[in-house]
Amino acid sequence: MAKMAAVIGQWYHDVALERLFEVVAFDDYSGAIEVQYEDGTLDEFDSEGWRDLVLLSAAQPDDWRASLALSDEDRFLADDVLVPSLHGDLLSALEMSDSGDWDDF
Repeated sequence: MAKMAAVIGQWYHDVALERLFEVVAFDDYSGAIEVQYEDGTLDEFDSEGWRDLVLLSAAQPDDWRASLALSDEDRFLADDVLVPSLHGDLLSALEMSDSGDWDDF
């Protein structure tokens, strides 16, 4: 089987692991090929590790973003602004010593 070049945005099928992944980046400094699996996990391969893979070109899965989606509960709370309930004025909640002087820090 011919070895495939890593192309950003291209999906591949790792025959040995039976997993789909997309190449998402190259690290020019280290030469690493960064990939994201269909379930959202990230991994990287060095050039030697990439050459050892048995790969097939694959089409982008229809539901590949499903693992990255917010749950219904998270989606419900995602845009909410949470404000703590204060009973009274915030400054009145601070206690000063009876003598009126502040502690040295």
